[in-house]
Amino acid sequence: MVSNALAAMTMSLLIVAGAFGSAHAQSKPAGGPSPAPAGAAVYFVDIKDGQTVPTKFTVHFGLKGMGVAPAGSDKENSGHHHLLIDAELPPLDRPIPNDFNHLHFGAGQTEAEVTLPPGDHTLQLLLGDKNHVPNTAPLFSDRIHVHVVDSAAAPSAQAAPRAGRHPSPAGAKVYFVYPENGSYITPTTIVRFGLVGMGVAPAGFEKQNTGHHHLLIDTSLPSFDQPVPNDFNHLHFGAGQTEAKVTLPLGRHTLQLVLADENHVPHDPPVYSKPIHVVVTANGRKPVRKNHRIARQ
Repeated sequence: MVSNALAAMTMSLLIVAGAFGSAHAQSKPAGGPSPAPAGAAVYFVDIKDGQTVPTKFTVHFGLKGMGVAPAGSDKENSGHHHLLIDAELPPLDRPIPNDFNHLHFGAGQTEAEVTLPPGDHTLQLLLGDKNHVPNTAPLFSDRIHVHVVDSAAAPSAQAAPRAGRHPSPAGAKVYFVYPENGSYITPTTIVRFGLVGMGVAPAGFEKQNTGHHHLLIDTSLPSFDQPVPNDFNHLHFGAGQTEAKVTLPLGRHTLQLVLADENHVPHDPPVYSKPIHVVVTANGRKPVRKNHRIARQ
């Protein structure tokens, strides 16, 4: 009887353990509809966990077992890089956000110059398909920590000015379709870009009278004879996007658009919008102020 009871108890424990193991296996993150081949991996080439870096530094993205292709390119076993800064992994079955903490490299870039404030930061790479959705199985690097120190960049590290910028035609202009100046918007909103007198072309694609959009957030216009920075305040849309889902913290913000050529360098003369001011609220509405009337005695 005792042996039978022990056997039954052992069997029950095995069943529970098996069920737990199955549930644990099912809890592994699943991505979107684009499959990733076995053995594929994404990683940082030259930055290590715990490394000290200057405020402006170059990050090189490594990828094995797959190819790099621009966003919008439906090519099997390929994707493009996203750099997560001070952020946890986003939902892996949806498009990766495009904001301060999720930088997109939809033109197929394998490196980027990043500017961070002094202090401790985390970096992580996440591959996305043509629609910015992680693959199945999702490909993301280890999350590494870097310590950023405020130090002057060496002269050799500075980007050399271009000898000649691409000309822009007379009358070309870029503008916001949405939002408008003074708008109240939700923390996550769709920003739509307008362009007149020129065409949109992806980064890396040289064609006369074309360029791609850059969204400046809470910053002034960059140098016009150098590539537009790629950081928290300068979002690149190198795949030729004319709109983007952007997430902003609550409060007042300034937005501005600037067009740039295949190398992210503004045209001559530069094509940029007027800055607009928006207010981010939880519901996208102007707060209602309650009037408190004091009754007369």
